[in-house]
Parts: sequence; C-alpha cells; structure tokens
Amino acid sequence: MPVKISIIEDDTSVRQLLAEQVNQAEGFCCVSQHPTTQSALSQLPALKPAIVLVDINLPDLSGIECVRRLKPLMPGTQFMMLTVYEDSDHIFKALEAGAIGYLLKPTPGNKLIAALRQICNGGAPMTGYIARKVVQSFQEAADGKNTPGNLEGLSERELDVLRLLARGYFYKEIAEALGVKLSTINTYIMRIYEKLQVHSRARAIAKMKNSPEDPRLLAVNQSK
Repeated sequence: MPVKISIIEDDTSVRQLLAEQVNQAEGFCCVSQHPTTQSALSQLPALKPAIVLVDINLPDLSGIECVRRLKPLMPGTQFMMLTVYEDSDHIFKALEAGAIGYLLKPTPGNKLIAALRQICNGGAPMTGYIARKVVQSFQEAADGKNTPGNLEGLSERELDVLRLLARGYFYKEIAEALGVKLSTINTYIMRIYEKLQVHSRARAIAKMKNSPEDPRLLAVNQSK
C-alpha cells in the first residue's frame, strides 16, 4: 500500500505541484489537500495520513498551531513543515509543536520525496542550513548561560514581553495578553534583542535566566 500524504497549503499552485510530486513518486499517494487550517482540523483526524506537509503562513491559523492541535489527535502521523520561514523562532516553535522535519521552499521534487522516505525510515529531515540554525541556537543558549544578564536597560513592558517569550507564548498570544497590537510586540522584541545584544529568542531567554534576581521578573503584568 502506498504511503498516504496530506498537504496543508493555501497557495493553490504550490499545493497542486506538491500533490503532483507526491503522486508521481513510487510508494506515495496524496489523499487530501487543505487550503486552510480549519479544513485540516476537521478532516485529517478521520483520514489519518502517514505524513502531512504543512505550510506555516496560513490564512486562518498558523501551520505551527495547526500541528500543535492535530498531533494529539493523530499520534501516529508525522508532520513536516515546508515553508519560507528560516528564522530560529519559527523552527523551534514548529519542532516543539510536534513537527518531525523542516524544509524551506522551494524544495526540488526529488529532495522532497527523499525527505518523505527519510521520515518513513525514522529520520527527521532538515536542510543543511536549517540544521546549522538549530545547532547555532543551542550554542547561543549555552553561551548565554555563562554570560551575565543585562536587563537593566529594559523597560517594564519589555520585561513583560521577555517573560512571556520564556513561557513559550507566540507573538500573537503576547499581543493579546498585553492588550497591544502585534506590530507593537514586534517592535518590543527588536528593542529587547538590541538591548541584550542577542539575535534569537533562545539567547534572550538564556540571558534572562542567568540574570541576578530582579523583583520585576517575579511576575508578568498581563493586564490590559
């Protein structure tokens, strides 16, 4: 029996191309295509495909959150992100949500099929660039543990944002918790990175955890 593959992708041309590549490969078949997270959440648990290809930037809910919700309902299904996002935050959020692999678009058809076969054989496919990003993030986090924290320059609201980042909140969730716009959170995070002289969430959190006790960090003001 061919391995059943489903695709969650809002771009029609990309979705159809992926389906064609899957159907033309020996041993695989595309059993469903979903342009939205809602479609995937309502249909995939019954279909139970072996592997789901997931875009991150979907119109109704992020692909990462889609994986987070589907994984408990489909423990036997493997999820692989196929997206344009190559920053550490998106990579780690996807892996934490339950994704087994992370490839960048556009991925040639032969490499996509090779990645699907790798998953079937128990692997976790990533491009070399993504793998390096993962390693660098771990190294930055480790370095941060040995670097004194420097939170004195952060404002109260920036500390709130940093604490919520450490709790694993998505940017949109932070905006909702603090009652501000998503664009405002993006600005806060850029300022935090600049003041702490870091370039990733992992490094910023490591500096916070390594900081001397600061009463401002004991609680997060989530009031609007």
